[in-house]
Amino acid sequence: MAISERNLNHIFERLRSGVVPERALEAFAVGIDKQRTELHRQLKLAADSEGVFKFLRGGYGCGKTFMSRLAALDAQTQGFATSFVVVSDNDLHFYKFDDVYRKVVQELGTSSCPRGALSDIIDRWIGKVEDALIAGGADEDSDDFDNRVQTRLEEELASMTGGQAPEDMARVLRTIFNLKQTGNIAEASALISWLSGSENVAASAKKAAGIKGDIGSREALDYLHGILEIVKAAGYKGLVIIIDEAETILRMRTDVRGKSLNGIRQICDAADRYRGLLWIFTGTPEFFDTKRGVAGLAPLYDRIKFESKGGFVNPRQPQLELKPFDADRLKEVALKLREIYPADTPARLTNKVTTDFIEKLVDKVTTGFKGDVGIVPRQFLRTFINVLDLVDDDENDAYDPMVVEGFEPKDLTEDETRVREGRPPFDPEPQDEKDYALVEF
Repeated sequence: MAISERNLNHIFERLRSGVVPERALEAFAVGIDKQRTELHRQLKLAADSEGVFKFLRGGYGCGKTFMSRLAALDAQTQGFATSFVVVSDNDLHFYKFDDVYRKVVQELGTSSCPRGALSDIIDRWIGKVEDALIAGGADEDSDDFDNRVQTRLEEELASMTGGQAPEDMARVLRTIFNLKQTGNIAEASALISWLSGSENVAASAKKAAGIKGDIGSREALDYLHGILEIVKAAGYKGLVIIIDEAETILRMRTDVRGKSLNGIRQICDAADRYRGLLWIFTGTPEFFDTKRGVAGLAPLYDRIKFESKGGFVNPRQPQLELKPFDADRLKEVALKLREIYPADTPARLTNKVTTDFIEKLVDKVTTGFKGDVGIVPRQFLRTFINVLDLVDDDENDAYDPMVVEGFEPKDLTEDETRVREGRPPFDPEPQDEKDYALVEF
């Protein structure tokens, strides 16, 4: 697959820092076909107007963040809007639905607008309403066209939400449209911030919309329903919300943990009412299986419990298991990264960073963890990218990773030595450029 220079630079810069890239992950995704297929099934359900949820289960280093980031990219490619939220014990408590709503809406993204996409989504919805009115015979130059658009927006919001959209939401959307039509972009942007859950919006902007206060926990999920319907009305198949690192809840106080887990239970119980919405949560086995976590809240545990029958696991159950890395999978990732690395001299990279070297590096990096590759992929990849960088640097021509890492091979044959040093299999002679004389017997 062709990868842009921008995305290549993004991949390797993120990996140098030990962080999962946000783009082009399919370029080095290995060993997750089964899990990816199941998530594609969930996307199909959401596209068919089902409200669904899935929990990604895996230990540290199993690739939960990678898998969920890839799921977000796959969703956007298939025409979904997405939101990727990382759980923090400081500003995200699941029993405070206004916290959840704010983080979700602020992280809204699409294939054309990676983050903060609410304004663009609203504009697309308005554009579709205008196009529909024009197609129905309305004159866009008439004095009452804007009023007709405004009326249609309110009618659609009420219809899409079954009349459950909060009145303040309708007021804000109506005011945003009017402000944009009159060129008052600053106040329109302030109201979009309010609609995104911000608590720092000027009183003058609120007054323009005829609203007071901020979005509270009680009505936050109703607002989320409204946002979901606007996303679909704007032309997207639905919305995928990813909640990464749910195990962070385990570090919270007992009362906060219990209420946060109950908040997740409420989200799961209400999932079928949010047609076209897929929730994806990631967590460790400790989060799911201990009394400190999900197992301590029977209604949630019973709903999403993980089952394994004689070592066989059904990927369609609520929890989707991610397997730990093994040496072969880590080696395959390294080979893919070597292949796509934007080297100035690709041949030098291949000659010095050999398959044999990669195997030895996997063994070396995992030695301190008793061969458990599952907990060291980030450390390995950081080390490996550093090796690629050193080999690619023209000023490090003498750098030989085999020697530096202590993998100096012993008792090489002449042919092996030549290959290792990048020399031809024979020494050139002055006669090499001449044809052979015809010899008769």
